[in-house]
Amino acid sequence: MTQVRALQKIMAFLSANSIDAVNNSDTRTTGCFLSGIPGLEHLHIWLSIPFCAMYIAALAGNGILICIIISQPSLHEPMYIFLSMLASADVLLSTSTMPKTLANFWFGSSHISFDGCLTQMFFIHFLFVADSAVLLSMAFDRYVAICSPLRYAMILTRKVIGKIIIATLTRSFIIMFPSIFLLKRLHYCRVNIIAHTFCEHMGIARLSCSDFSINVWYGLAAALLSTGLDIILIAVSYIHILQAVFHLSSQEAQSKALSTCGSHVCVILLFYIPAFFSVFAYRFGGKHFPRYVHILLANLYVVIPPMLNPIIYGVRTKQILEGGRHMFSNFIIKFK
Repeated sequence: MTQVRALQKIMAFLSANSIDAVNNSDTRTTGCFLSGIPGLEHLHIWLSIPFCAMYIAALAGNGILICIIISQPSLHEPMYIFLSMLASADVLLSTSTMPKTLANFWFGSSHISFDGCLTQMFFIHFLFVADSAVLLSMAFDRYVAICSPLRYAMILTRKVIGKIIIATLTRSFIIMFPSIFLLKRLHYCRVNIIAHTFCEHMGIARLSCSDFSINVWYGLAAALLSTGLDIILIAVSYIHILQAVFHLSSQEAQSKALSTCGSHVCVILLFYIPAFFSVFAYRFGGKHFPRYVHILLANLYVVIPPMLNPIIYGVRTKQILEGGRHMFSNFIIKFK
């Protein structure tokens, strides 16, 4: 009887160790599963309709905008170069999340490899930081154009624009690359289900059973020191822009400048508010907000600004409309 009990204990011990071994390697070997929007699983099909429509609109709008700017030499100016950068980053940001989200909603394709999850996470955050830097560059462009119009061509030369582009990409890479190693160093032994539609830094970190406080504070510091600083500089730029606008003698010029600035500010707020709400809610507000709220907002900030930017920055800009007419008229003449 004693031997049987001893054998049972040994078997239980081996079984527990084998389970732990599977759990320890589960996330890295079998990958992760994206649950979608917890609490709204029954609405996934219905939610996919507006998400798909917004994604298609973002692809079409930004694609047309990029083609117009590239094809029209008159638009090869700093403002429109920055606009084409914003459109490119928007397309990539939406594409890094929406196809997987829609596949999950439509076909239940929730599985993603661990390395694939890290790759998606890197590109989402990399492109978000790059998007933020482009918005700052556009605010600086408007500041120079309105506050120092006579020095505009001297300040924003092609060489300066090239340096801004390189600095934007380099900063985004330097900020986000360490997050991959911070996630790889963690010990994973929990259920490999991420309660989200895409792989987010803290979503992956929460799968770990080791201390991930460094990830929490690094992610927060990266957000505040990159996009947070961008917001402050954008705000300072627009304060100076508004001061210059109110000193204009023409009422028509004032109203036109205010309308343009108002549209830009709306796009900026739509980009930053959901993103920062998602960042802070994931780290500190998990018990105060339903999980589906910040997951919905996280999906909105990767699809709504990309959808609206071509309208705000493109359709309402006279030069873009004229460039579009020329491009389409040349296209029609070519194929007649």
